[in-house]
Amino acid sequence: MKQLLDFLPLLVFFVAYKFYGIFAATAAIIAASAIQLGLMYTLYRKVEKMHLITFALLFVFGGATVFFQDDTFIKWKVTIVYGLFTLALLISNLMDKPVMKAMLGKEMKLPDLIWKKVGYGWAAFFASCASANLYIAFNLPQETWVNFKVFGLTGLTIGFTVLTFIYLFKYLPKEEK
Repeated sequence: MKQLLDFLPLLVFFVAYKFYGIFAATAAIIAASAIQLGLMYTLYRKVEKMHLITFALLFVFGGATVFFQDDTFIKWKVTIVYGLFTLALLISNLMDKPVMKAMLGKEMKLPDLIWKKVGYGWAAFFASCASANLYIAFNLPQETWVNFKVFGLTGLTIGFTVLTFIYLFKYLPKEEK
């Protein structure tokens, strides 16, 4: 159920874009994200920081997109979110408090060095996604960017998640496998 809630705003954005265009889609994703936060709190009595940060940036950049009728703002939001994720991962590794360990360490007992490697890997992934978004958003047609944002980044993230778990699996103690 939680994974479905994660994809709900993106699905709403895509459908609204196909029928009504970028500005209606932007307003729709802001509303869907607000509903998502409300549902998450109602169902789980907790909202993750990542969702709050993403919503705040969406509200600011999406709001500017709708208010000024300029899609540049919503296109930048994607790069800024990925840039913040990159910085958070890098800084947490440098401070010897890997975010990846904080997120998954209760489920998987692994050496800190492995958590740091995974953190650096995800930082590189997010930096690559941010760069790809900049290029696609400002050099290719809007519809190509929307498809990349909805399907490309989602597919890449799922793929990298699978690769991460394959990588981590070999380091799990035998009793956890």
